[in-house]
Amino acid sequence: MNKKIIFLVLCSSALILSCKNQKPIATGYQGQGKSPVVSTLSKPVQKQWKGIWSFENQSTFFSNDFESGRLNGIVADGSDHYTALITAENTPVNVSPWYAFKVWSINPRTITIKMTYQDSRSRYYPKISTDGEHFKPLDSVNFHPINVGIGTFGINAAPEFVEIEVKVSKEPTYITAQELYGSTRVKKWVDSLSNKPFITTYEIGKSRENRAMNLMQVSTKVHKKAIMVISRQHPPEVTGFLAMKSFVETLTGDSQKARTFRDKYDLFVVPLMNPDGVDNGNWRHNMGGIDLNRDWQDFNQPETKSVRDFLIKKEAEGYEFVFGADFHSTWDDIYYPIDSTIIGEKGDIVFDWIKNISNRLPQKQTNVKPSAEIRPTMVSRNYFYVNHGMPAIVFELGDNTPRDFLKLKGQVAAEELMDLLLN
Repeated sequence: MNKKIIFLVLCSSALILSCKNQKPIATGYQGQGKSPVVSTLSKPVQKQWKGIWSFENQSTFFSNDFESGRLNGIVADGSDHYTALITAENTPVNVSPWYAFKVWSINPRTITIKMTYQDSRSRYYPKISTDGEHFKPLDSVNFHPINVGIGTFGINAAPEFVEIEVKVSKEPTYITAQELYGSTRVKKWVDSLSNKPFITTYEIGKSRENRAMNLMQVSTKVHKKAIMVISRQHPPEVTGFLAMKSFVETLTGDSQKARTFRDKYDLFVVPLMNPDGVDNGNWRHNMGGIDLNRDWQDFNQPETKSVRDFLIKKEAEGYEFVFGADFHSTWDDIYYPIDSTIIGEKGDIVFDWIKNISNRLPQKQTNVKPSAEIRPTMVSRNYFYVNHGMPAIVFELGDNTPRDFLKLKGQVAAEELMDLLLN
């Protein structure tokens, strides 16, 4: 029996309202259009020191010693004012200055922290948590931009620095660029779904630091057709992961539509493509110092090799891949399909999908930026189409897209894809 797979890659960036033959628009995202060939041979990475800084006669403490933590230095300036230094794993690097640390004090009080960055500006609005799992944005009255940028969009519009005021006590407060979803928490989510009889998980490879490349398989053992999903090639792109999470939960849910869908399609998910980069708190790269979404041609990195080998193996077993998507995050919601002049009628499902999602979610229109450049493959979307013949898209969510809307968008995207494939 022939087997068909839909491969979806999850990315966090921006989603775009689309129709066929739409003209490309200008966005703040770089890299899904025409890109020069770049080397993906490993480069040195500076691992940050992990531990606890203590100040004020051992009464105030900062720590980066947890999954996804990043704080490269902290200085006490006096009068309850501190300066934090955030640097990248290596350079050059996309300006995605991830930070995540916790602070506590024996003597409860309010402190001010100035956030400074290496060759970057203040892209991410601070999130606050007391347990490392439930986050909320910092109250705007406690957020003070310094040297405000130019324009209204992208890194140049961001402030050069910010000062934030935080109440600290004996219980640590987490201060992070986005919500924390390290490998332990992601595995916990995967395991919670694996209680369902049609879901299994297994390892398809190892990362550079020997972390498991885990894959979730959703199958009723019929194997008529299938979908595959990947997410989190870039560590800070949490909003894409959150949309993917809702997307997968909808496909594995108890609705009649989902049950009918699973009778005809398998689903394969790699929810954490870059476990090393995520757990080390990297801005962009894996621990080979490489942007994984530039390694889908040469496959110099073990993470991309693992997915490539998995796809090749499944095709050898008789699967046909019929859809691909990669979820990322950027400055606003954007869709990056392959231009209809390249993909032709085979790409109709992608543009119909975008249109249907947009019709159901008119409250937030999303930009669409088709790409007519598919060689060199380099990025996952291009590799999926060129090497496996599947219509593919990069599904981008905004850094600051409301979290309830991310969940809704993931749900609607899953429902509309099921409708298209079932009909």
